[in-house]
Amino acid sequence: MSGAAMLEVTGLGKRFGAFVALKHVSVAFPAGQLTAIIGPNGAGKSTFFNVISGAFPPSSGTVRFEGRDITGLAQHQFARIGIAKSFQITTVFKQLSAFENVRVAAQMRQARFELFQPRAALREVAAQAEALLERVGLADLRHKNAGDLAHGQQRALEIAMALAPQPRLLLMDEPTAGMSPEETGVMMDLITTLAAERTVVLVEHKMKLVMGICQRLVVLHHGELLAQGTPAEIRANTEVKRVYLGQH
Repeated sequence: MSGAAMLEVTGLGKRFGAFVALKHVSVAFPAGQLTAIIGPNGAGKSTFFNVISGAFPPSSGTVRFEGRDITGLAQHQFARIGIAKSFQITTVFKQLSAFENVRVAAQMRQARFELFQPRAALREVAAQAEALLERVGLADLRHKNAGDLAHGQQRALEIAMALAPQPRLLLMDEPTAGMSPEETGVMMDLITTLAAERTVVLVEHKMKLVMGICQRLVVLHHGELLAQGTPAEIRANTEVKRVYLGQH
């Protein structure tokens, strides 16, 4: 399915009173690719992320996932249809261990409404949690409280939780925000690995960071679509150089 649009937005607009945060944005995100939404501060990246992740309803336009119109769909329904989100501010349960955090996420997928589960099902959930921790490089820290993990490790834990429902699309809002250079390197390696298995769309303001790992870039400026294309095309784009890199 690589190449077909997994997520597609058409004429997307978002207003907050008189303020226009997004204006007529139309973008298709191909399946099986890693795409970054970039732009300077105030470009509308966070608003765009909040609209496509279901946190905000758009003021105009449509959002489609695998051809299905999901415009205005309740946020909690996104995981059920195959979309997972990782936010800029970590949302882990800090008093629980890393393993318990992921087990809870996996258990919610396994049986949303069953209070009592057979032991075999619980063993399956535990095994899945262990595999996810291994996946994000936290297996050795499984028994550590999430609140005691370093910032980068908490972000990795949140990603493990987001992966528990086995999403086909992973949306990430500034995954390296607040990270040290070392943590950033580890996170970018993880994102590259994850993108080999599913469609990933991430919001980032550091252009250099995503240039080397993304197949496509979408550039926003003042709430409008400025450019989209391969990293090479974006590098060569005169308008991008002017507004983003300050070149004339």
